[in-house]
Amino acid sequence: MELTLTTPDDWHLHLRDDEVLPLTVNHAANRFARAIIMPNLSLPIATTELALAYRDRILAALEPGRRFSPLMTLYLTDRTTPEELYRAADSGAVFACKLYPAGATTNSEAGITDPERLDAVFETMTQAGLALLVHGEVTDPEVDVFDREAVFIERTLQPIVERHPKLKIVLEHVTTRHGVDFVRAAGPRVGGTLTAHHLLYNRNEIFRGGLNPHLYCLPVLKREEHRRALVEAATRGDPSFFLGTDSAPHGKDRKESGCGCAGIYTAHAALELYATAFEQAGSLDRLEAFASHFGPDFYGLPRNTTTTTLVQRDWEIPQGYEYGNSTVVPLEAGKVLRWSVDSTGTAI
Repeated sequence: MELTLTTPDDWHLHLRDDEVLPLTVNHAANRFARAIIMPNLSLPIATTELALAYRDRILAALEPGRRFSPLMTLYLTDRTTPEELYRAADSGAVFACKLYPAGATTNSEAGITDPERLDAVFETMTQAGLALLVHGEVTDPEVDVFDREAVFIERTLQPIVERHPKLKIVLEHVTTRHGVDFVRAAGPRVGGTLTAHHLLYNRNEIFRGGLNPHLYCLPVLKREEHRRALVEAATRGDPSFFLGTDSAPHGKDRKESGCGCAGIYTAHAALELYATAFEQAGSLDRLEAFASHFGPDFYGLPRNTTTTTLVQRDWEIPQGYEYGNSTVVPLEAGKVLRWSVDSTGTAI
């Protein structure tokens, strides 16, 4: 069986930096034409100058002949200025800004301490045409880790939507029924990205056969009822939801440690994993719209003019990939996937 799609894009991708870029960039480029690149490096990408330099490093890491367009983002801090936002928009390379609540996830220490103080920033972003990308979790230690998305929506995101009716917003890596319902109710200027791992697994998988650090991510996997809600959102043909892998690599030594890092690496097989999820839901005919159409439509960008073909051909995922001085353990390491990318970049 073959499945040919308009070449997809990834609307939420972590590539990291420096010596690991050839691995992460080319895994992504083998499956996607474009990707929204996350700015939470150890030195946050908080200025246009840093974003453009990072973009150059990404492009330099591409294998010869491979085409891939990184769509850059700025890391919002408490010190982000209107001047920097207009500079970013004028660059033609920066498409959005990322809101990390301070301390919410990897390299988020420089994130926002009080989103209610950012109204002037959000108004400037609206005028400049920059989208707001949101890691939707509160960091209040009194809130249960499995409730942080729902509480963030109620306390923070809903008020932002109400105060800024023209700002384009993406709730990234939606993980709960509450997130799905919020995106649907908010209207066409609010979208949501869905990861393959949140479509495929519930939180039981973290503990099956022992504690599995390679299934620990933020936001964490949730109950089965929430996973089912995500699958329904992805496969119903709702243009508010589109593909965003949140592929987030860490070295094995940093995952299998006394304080393991949050993040799941999926770039090695991202499209194949989504095909698996859609096949399990009996909705392979809906994959192209979710993966290839709804994202660029939301961002106001043209759809790609090439195709990518998936075939049913078993392949075994490696136990790990070289990752600088360490190894990154990919999702489903050592297991056999039913789908494989056969070709990408063929002109329509």
